[in-house]
Amino acid sequence: MLASAVSRATYRVARSVLFRVDPERIHGQALRGLARAGDLRTGRALLRLAGAAPAARGTLTVAGITFRNRVGIGAGFDKDGVALAGWAALGLGFAEVGTVTPVAQPGSARPRLFRLSTDEALINRMGFNNEGADGLAERIARAEPALPAGFVVGINIGRGRETPEELASDDYATAFRAVAPVADYVAVNISSPNTPGLRAMQSVATLSALLATLTGVRGEMGMTVPILVKLAPDLDDGTVAELADAAMSSGAVGLILGNTSTARRGLRASPQLRQQAGGLSGRPLLARMLELIDAVRGRLGGDAVLVASGGIGSGGDAAAAVEAGADLVQLWTGLVYRGPALIGEAIRATS
Repeated sequence: MLASAVSRATYRVARSVLFRVDPERIHGQALRGLARAGDLRTGRALLRLAGAAPAARGTLTVAGITFRNRVGIGAGFDKDGVALAGWAALGLGFAEVGTVTPVAQPGSARPRLFRLSTDEALINRMGFNNEGADGLAERIARAEPALPAGFVVGINIGRGRETPEELASDDYATAFRAVAPVADYVAVNISSPNTPGLRAMQSVATLSALLATLTGVRGEMGMTVPILVKLAPDLDDGTVAELADAAMSSGAVGLILGNTSTARRGLRASPQLRQQAGGLSGRPLLARMLELIDAVRGRLGGDAVLVASGGIGSGGDAAAAVEAGADLVQLWTGLVYRGPALIGEAIRATS
């Protein structure tokens, strides 16, 4: 607990400096620093202190995968999987990397990441900037031998920005073929607001057809890697229920609830900030995420895997997600505002 208090206090001081820098620039610098620290014994020791994670108290099995704890980093923070050893040293149970597309793409024009500090939120319109599925797979294969037991790597896949709708499933299939051999699970992203037309794939017919394609590819490869589907929090309850049923009946093992939001209700940030195009993440998403987890768990029962993603900024938030029915929880924007001590806090609250 002392380490956690020290980590929190240190980050509060550091944040006042970090928040003076362009958010995408400081994100890139932090990620590169985490990658370098993860490659060094001394760096990993310092990261363990910063994450303030408790000693391992056992493991849990979700979708046939052994996790050392329930807490992971959500997709989008480390799109290209450059800092896996660093994430593991911080104490996380898993990292979901990506979203990755079949070929590299630069994403949207800058600026494309905005802090809404008064709301403990971010808006991003990154646009799936990444170095491509093959490069990610190679990087994970190199990192994997040094990762600790029980540290799980999920890979989030999407379609290219310029890919026409009629070829979308081909993009997902190509990305799946590239990353499945090195993935503990694959997450199918059909819910980002920053790729034109992507959210239109959130229909029962389209999702069912896409999952049929991916499970077919998986069978051809002779693999059993679990597939999860990531849905938007902006969908109405009825649509979420229908999509949840379709996902489970079409070969997915569960859902990630949810993604970033296009809603802007109740924000205190300036109009200039809250009117930026893109997906909102952070504290404002917590209530809706908890509603979705509770509703979908009630509908699907205990067989489905549910991952809570959105608005978790404290150990209490993480515990509430598990109480609502989540098997796993993902951090993202909360780390930006609370720092790495949030990791240990969330692990203790969900153990």
